Parts: sequence; structure tokens; C-alpha cells
Amino acid sequence: MTLRPLRAEDLPGIAAILSEPEAALWWGEADEESLRDDYLGESGDDHAFSVELEGELIGIVAYWEENEPDYRHAGMDITLAAPHRGRGLGQDSLRTLARYLISERGHWRLTIDPDAENVRAIRSYEALGFRPVGIMRKVERRADGELRDGLLMDLLAEELR
Repeated sequence: MTLRPLRAEDLPGIAAILSEPEAALWWGEADEESLRDDYLGESGDDHAFSVELEGELIGIVAYWEENEPDYRHAGMDITLAAPHRGRGLGQDSLRTLARYLISERGHWRLTIDPDAENVRAIRSYEALGFRPVGIMRKVERRADGELRDGLLMDLLAEELR
């Protein structure tokens, strides 16, 4: 498994992965244009790496940063293509990203905020050392208009497994 900076030529593949039913359930609608704006645009707020396995694009790990020196932390997100879920590749990808954010970017705290009902993701994040902080009520509106709760989880640098 390899992480590398997201490139424009990855966008069709990432959009297809995010359109898979299980990914779309948690990520909502994603198209090449929105991915380009989010991760390759000029704002510079969101960043992403492509996840590759033996040269095949299998997913994306993304992050944003709080760069205020007294509040230095980063938020993370991930999705993998359906055939690659449940094999530990997501944990490996997040662990690699976490190490980068801690050692190279200087963050002492990381956050992730899965849908409160995404039990599979929550278990995976707990295995890395993330701890539940609390429920964020009605934090996200889904395509069907339903407001969903999220679980805020965090990890201190010294807790990474």
C-alpha cells in the first residue's frame, strides 16, 4: 500500500469509488469537479493522498489542518474501493497519514468524525487509538435531506498504535 499526492488524473477513479453505494452512504455525492475544487483548488484548505495497492488506485485519505500554533491539530477522512475494505488497508493508510501529520506537519492531536452509525469505521479508528469525544448532533445533511449525527473522535500523538 502506498500513499501519494492526489493528481488530477486520479479524479475519475476517486469519483467512481466515492459513488459506490457504501461510500456514497457516508460521503454523499462526489464528482470530479467538486474533488478538484476541494483537493486541487487554490484554497489550500483540504489535502488528499491517493491510496494505491500494487499500482492500482484503491482509495483516498484526506486531511485538513488547523495551523494556529496554539491549537495545532488536523482532521482526517478516508474511503477505499469496495473490494479493498475489511483487509486492514484503511487502518494502514490512516496510520501512515497520522504519522506524516504528527512527524512532518507538527500536529499533536488528530480528529476524525464518522457518522455515528458507521460502526465498522468507528471500530477501525479505535484500533488505531482514536477515542470517542462525543456525539455531534445533526452535523450533516444527507442527499435525502435527513440530518445525521456524527461521532467526534480524537487521537493524541502519543496514543497512535
